[in-house]
Amino acid sequence: MKVAVLFSGGKDSAFAAFVCQSMGWEVRLLSIEPAEYSTMFHHPNIKWCKKQAEAMGLPIVIVKPRGKSERDELNEIGEALKKMKVDGVVSGAIESEYQKERIDVLAGELGIRSFAPLWRCKKKLLEEQLEYLETYVVAVSAEGLAENMLGRRFDRGFVRHLAGLKHKVSLNLEGGEGETFVADAPFFKKALKINGWKKRWDGARGVAEIASLSRG
Repeated sequence: MKVAVLFSGGKDSAFAAFVCQSMGWEVRLLSIEPAEYSTMFHHPNIKWCKKQAEAMGLPIVIVKPRGKSERDELNEIGEALKKMKVDGVVSGAIESEYQKERIDVLAGELGIRSFAPLWRCKKKLLEEQLEYLETYVVAVSAEGLAENMLGRRFDRGFVRHLAGLKHKVSLNLEGGEGETFVADAPFFKKALKINGWKKRWDGARGVAEIASLSRG
């Protein structure tokens, strides 16, 4: 089975790629450089996905949609998948019906299979991600998540903070409350070291762009 994993650099897509590898599948990564605040895809630090792919020892294709609409993004993904000649497309969706349904439809249009290996595994998955991944928070957009959360580790302390918020948010950050970046994991052939951040905060939400990366 040859599959393309929709890869954002965050904890869920990285873990989905690992699951596919553990199943013995031939894995390729497909990253989308979307318009900022895309409703479908992760935006912060997408330019560093190539470095992550190298650390994981996996080939990667990076697509930058020419249009800004969701349909434009899906069309570009479809064209990339055709060129990659894969048997299936994989997403890191955990409980987002919005994303999963659209990827399922796209796969159906292309005549390939759609896989979401993390689907409905949020509690067990979160424990494994906290245990094994070196993950950082690179974007926040929810009440109770302040500027000082940008660039911090996605760890048990951060999850406890999320659980204690007055307004309920997804502990996996799958509801658009935040985005993450994986710098190391047991399935990385080499660790990545983050050398500083460039933070932007508008009073309600913010992004932490990685200044540079080096081998850890």
